[in-house]
Amino acid sequence: MEEKYIIRKIEEFVHRKLHLEGSGHDWWHIERVRKNALRIGEVEHANIFVVELAALLHDLIDDKLPVTVRLNVNDVECYLEEIGIEKAIAADVISIINVISFRKNTPVSQLTLEAKVVQDADRLDAIGAIGIARTFIYAGSKGNILYHPENHEGTDAISHFYAKLLKLKDLMNTDTGRSIAEERHQFLYQFLDQFYQEWNGKE
Repeated sequence: MEEKYIIRKIEEFVHRKLHLEGSGHDWWHIERVRKNALRIGEVEHANIFVVELAALLHDLIDDKLPVTVRLNVNDVECYLEEIGIEKAIAADVISIINVISFRKNTPVSQLTLEAKVVQDADRLDAIGAIGIARTFIYAGSKGNILYHPENHEGTDAISHFYAKLLKLKDLMNTDTGRSIAEERHQFLYQFLDQFYQEWNGKE
C-alpha cells in the first residue's frame, strides 16, 4: 500500500481521537512532534516512514489521556494490521511508542535511531514557550494549582519544571535535537526568573 495513503489514513484516525483532547496532548501536539521528528530524522538519516508513523501514533497509549480516548498497544497493533502496514514496520512503530515516554526512562542503548528521533521531537514540545503553555494546561486539566512556594516536589505546575522540563535538554539523543533544545531550555529559565520576580513582587 502506498505510504502517502497510509499516512493520510493514520492522520484521520489520530485526529478523530485527539482533536478535542484537553490536557496538551491534542492533535496539534501530534502535528508539532511530527514536524520536528521529520526535521530531525532527515538530518540524522533515520527511516522517515517509521518516524512519521510513530510520531503520529505516539500518544495514543499514554496513560495521561482519559480512558475514553486512550488505546492499548493491542488496539494500535490491530489498527496497523487492518490498514495493511507491513509487519516489520508495524513492529518498529509499536516498539517506539512503547519505549519513548519520559517516565519509562528507557536506556539510550535500547533505542533505535528512529526511537531517538521521535523521543527528541516529543521532548522538544515539552520545553520552550509551547512546553510552558502545555505544562499549565495539563496542570489545570488535573486540578493542580499554579505554584506552592514551599514545595518543589509537588503536583503544582511550577514543580513540573524541576521534575521534568529542565532535565530534557541533557536527555536529547541527537545532535539536531540538542541544537534545537538549547534555546528552548534557556527560555524556561527566563520564564522562571520572571515568574518568581512577579510572585515575590520584585519586578
